Amino acid sequence: MDSLTFAVGAVAISVAFVVFYVGLGVVRSGERTSARLMQLQTRDELLKQSFAERALAPLVSKIGGFFMRFTPQGWGQRANQRLVIAGWAPRVDANSWAAIRVVAIVGGVIGWFVLQGFVSGNQKLAVAVLMGLAGGFGPEAILSRRIDERKTAIEKDLPDVIDLLVISVEAGLGFEAALGRVVQNVPGELSEEFSRMLQETRVGVSRHDAMRSLAERTDVDDLNSFIFSMNQADQFGVSIARMLRVQADEIRVRRRQRAQERAFAAPVKMVFPLVLCIFPAVFVVLLGPAVIQIIDSLNL
Repeated sequence: MDSLTFAVGAVAISVAFVVFYVGLGVVRSGERTSARLMQLQTRDELLKQSFAERALAPLVSKIGGFFMRFTPQGWGQRANQRLVIAGWAPRVDANSWAAIRVVAIVGGVIGWFVLQGFVSGNQKLAVAVLMGLAGGFGPEAILSRRIDERKTAIEKDLPDVIDLLVISVEAGLGFEAALGRVVQNVPGELSEEFSRMLQETRVGVSRHDAMRSLAERTDVDDLNSFIFSMNQADQFGVSIARMLRVQADEIRVRRRQRAQERAFAAPVKMVFPLVLCIFPAVFVVLLGPAVIQIIDSLNL
């Protein structure tokens, strides 16, 4: 059993390292694409990049483009949308993501072939299921977790950002100037998205379209409601300061309601850990000595 544990751990670490190395090369290559578009790099500067960026990233993109032909219709669009919501685009596109998924699946298959010599019987089925889940659903689980973390961070920062917008607008600043002040003073995912929205408006995109693109990139309910209200205020000529004040109050009420909902759900979630983990230990500590004394008395 010790050799099996060691083999499983070694193969899992090796597969995770390969997937991480390939994915990191793809991400870094995507980050430098815009820099290469802005200025022509010399051969020496290109050679300073890592092997994963120079060789593996283009290869992964081509492999992903090949496997994209066999994906269901609309998969690439959905993958791009999820990558955008996770904040990984344009560093990782649908082609690169498909290639990473294929590498993970191949790594799981290789891990199964390596480990099947160390197991027998029902253990082979367990290891096959483990490798299949890790290779097939591991990258998607990581992406889903990243999406949830980013949405949570945006929801957490939104009330404070809107309060700062209210103060800035009521002090006499315009909406774009107030957003610029927010971007400068409040770091985080939401500020980065507002900064991108401001850049789009500066190159000629209307504020309505820029805010709609912001909603598509984040997919946060509170932010979507805020954007919808701001667009309605622009169309009907409502005071932006008054609309921001109302939105700030509503978002704080919704955040308080979500906190109360989580607090009410906490006792229900604690039942299973208590029953399965804590109560057995308590019963052993409390009833163990009594059971031992009863057994001793019956033996006498």
